Amino acid sequence: MNIQAYFDDFAAWLTNETTWEGFGQSLFRIAVIIIIGQVSIWLANKTIDRVVLNRNESRLVMQTRRMTTVGKLIKNIISYAGYFIIGMLVLDEFGVQLAPLLAGAGVIGLAIGFGAQSLVKDIITGFFIIFEDQFAVGDVIQTGTFKGTVEVIGLRATRIHSWTGEVHIIPNGMINEVTNFSMHNSIAFIDVSIGYEEDAERAIMIIRRELERFEDDNLVKRPDVLGIQTMLSTEVKVRITAECLPNMNGVVARSLNAYIKKVLDDHGIDIPYPRMVTYHRNERGSDPNGA
Repeated sequence: MNIQAYFDDFAAWLTNETTWEGFGQSLFRIAVIIIIGQVSIWLANKTIDRVVLNRNESRLVMQTRRMTTVGKLIKNIISYAGYFIIGMLVLDEFGVQLAPLLAGAGVIGLAIGFGAQSLVKDIITGFFIIFEDQFAVGDVIQTGTFKGTVEVIGLRATRIHSWTGEVHIIPNGMINEVTNFSMHNSIAFIDVSIGYEEDAERAIMIIRRELERFEDDNLVKRPDVLGIQTMLSTEVKVRITAECLPNMNGVVARSLNAYIKKVLDDHGIDIPYPRMVTYHRNERGSDPNGA
């Protein structure tokens, strides 16, 4: 068959009404598949959000954290599975045989499982992080040199947003040690310096009395004045502690410092400060000790 015959067959195929009808039907079915798939994924995500919200209303804080994190993970899995099914159905519309394709995908997946062991490790570690409740979305954690708020715990990686704005994406398999700052209440403590010329007992009594009026939304209970912590050459340090909400110890400590500074000023209690010592030299330029 010569080239002209090929062109004739191709032109006949293009001008065949059956061809365009089948093509139009395939496009319509593909559009329906994509729309139904997207709507199904959206409905599944909304259902998960509603279930998690209803469960959270009747659960403790620790259980709420886990439910929120598991909900996000399930939504990710549903999205991956939904898009995979949509892709398979679209390929079927193009005449691709799915059975050999799925069988080949299984073999390829097995080969990838042996070759990409780090990926498998990341996924397994991610599941253990969630089900052991090591940390959850919204927690402030530190792993290695990275510290920040957990934004996403995915199948492969965890995303941490630091307070200075950086976003760290860490493979789950590399998370070996974690410090979680959000699981229990934190303790804020400050050391107040008082000079030796002041009455330390009077200063402690005034601070303890005035702290009864100290207000902060992050406090769990009233601050406690422990007493004299250390005695240095020019001052004594009085330690004050306050139990506060998780990871709010820095905020409460700054508020306490400002409040106690005002209390000391109002009651005329001096805070020690460096003093300059001057030597009067004699006519020969030496100090009084003759050096």
